[in-house]
Amino acid sequence: MTKDFNIFMSQLKETNQRLDFFCDFNKITQNVENIKLSLCILNSLIGAQNMRKAVETIWNRDKTAFDVMDILIAVRSDGKKKVLDKLNNCVILESMFTSVDGVIEFLDNTGLSDIFKSRRIGDLVDYVFGIETGLDTNARKNRSGHVMEGSVANIFEKNGIEFRQEVYSSEWPEITKVLGDDEKRFDFVVKNNTKTFLIEVNFYSSGGSKLNEVARSYSDIAPKINSVPGFEFVWITDGIGWKSARNKLQEAFSIIPSIYNLTNIEEFIKQL
Repeated sequence: MTKDFNIFMSQLKETNQRLDFFCDFNKITQNVENIKLSLCILNSLIGAQNMRKAVETIWNRDKTAFDVMDILIAVRSDGKKKVLDKLNNCVILESMFTSVDGVIEFLDNTGLSDIFKSRRIGDLVDYVFGIETGLDTNARKNRSGHVMEGSVANIFEKNGIEFRQEVYSSEWPEITKVLGDDEKRFDFVVKNNTKTFLIEVNFYSSGGSKLNEVARSYSDIAPKINSVPGFEFVWITDGIGWKSARNKLQEAFSIIPSIYNLTNIEEFIKQL
């Protein structure tokens, strides 16, 4: 086992990121397009020296234009973000956009009033496109997982292996029985003549506590699934992030019979 594990560790890839990984410009463009009209209306605040008068003019024509102002400070509040107002009261950020006074307080205390007056921003549509590009970096961890799932799906397809994605454990009463009340979603399900393989897939290019938690979780559920006749748990993982959690992965390696990476996944393919 130790020798095989050392080989497994030596095969881990440094990255699975191609150039299209870093920014999802289709999503960014759509996010901007969804609020473009409001941003164009708010453009009239740029260069305004009498900010209250400019705000009142917009308010009297279309007060809903102010609903998008949270994105101007790179925040997606969704009605949940709380801040302290000028009186140190805890308020929902979006509540500040329900009155002229609230909008003025928001502009003044965020510093946007000075930015607008000095014309340091030329166009809010372009400005928000930049903000959306920055915020999109927060989605990279999720994208890394999706890229890995895509890689595994491509391998299955090239080898003519039929599969299903995002399948819940509730589909099989016998699996639900051993896993308990918590419903589990598997990234892939593959069948051959003898078994149903319930597959989890992930990629970690950097370390962190999550890796230990994942290894511990899979070490717990794998024996339960494998105890059910006709079922087997399979874990396909990769990334040099595992070097920081080597001990925990090695422990899982001794518990879970079917652990593969993108290099030795061919062994699983042969089994199928």
